Amino acid sequence: MTGTILDQIVVRKRQEVAARSAVRPLAAVAAAARAAGPVRGFADALRARVSTGAPAVIAEIKKASPSKGVIRPDFRPAEIAVSYAAHGATCLSVLTDVDFFQGSDAYLDAARNAVSLPVLRKDFVVDPWQVHETRALGADCMLLIVAALDPATLATLHDLGREMGLDVLVEVHDAAELEIALTLGSGMIGINNRNLKTFETRLSTTWDLLDRLPPDRLVVTESGIHTASDVAEMRARDVHAFLVGEAFMRAPDPGAELARLFLDQRVP
Repeated sequence: MTGTILDQIVVRKRQEVAARSAVRPLAAVAAAARAAGPVRGFADALRARVSTGAPAVIAEIKKASPSKGVIRPDFRPAEIAVSYAAHGATCLSVLTDVDFFQGSDAYLDAARNAVSLPVLRKDFVVDPWQVHETRALGADCMLLIVAALDPATLATLHDLGREMGLDVLVEVHDAAELEIALTLGSGMIGINNRNLKTFETRLSTTWDLLDRLPPDRLVVTESGIHTASDVAEMRARDVHAFLVGEAFMRAPDPGAELARLFLDQRVP
């Protein structure tokens, strides 16, 4: 394959969707989605936590990444989820991409069944079939990456997800992508500090976009949060929702690291 890492992931994801949908047609996965239990309210949970003056943490369950390889060899999703819940996580994020992140649908199932927290399915959604699959898996929220989709497809997937009761975290990396994301009316905007084309990480990516965001949008800063001072810098700029993975995954006890990183981060 050629192109950026994101380009390669999207090409492979379309191949994966074609293979999966050949085995499980849309009608079957749509029926499973309709039969899924009630969603847990991902965005509502984040907003409720922020309203108390505390940071809202989406704690990620991730075994590996394309840039870092295996991050956590001893990978037990249910145990990690329980640790996160015990130490104050607001929501979970679970990687399900197989080829680039060594994820699995089974990891999402195990994590969600172990706790009562809302769960984001972290994957590369490029086709309506995956939206139904996401709901069928029991996820409460899905990720849509603006850089991976043309605007028309992005809008179609976003609207389908909302119709099915899913919250949608729309992820951007720059001002042009944010302009597209804001046309959707999504209540949650994720700003990824890691450029998925180069995998360079800069916290200033979030800071540079804040003035362009309407006050009614919930901003989630993603990637690059490694220290308590990183958290404090974001909160000083009125960013109170965080998606953190690698910093937790490398720690002996992910939940304890969450508590250490976000301890005393409440504001009046």
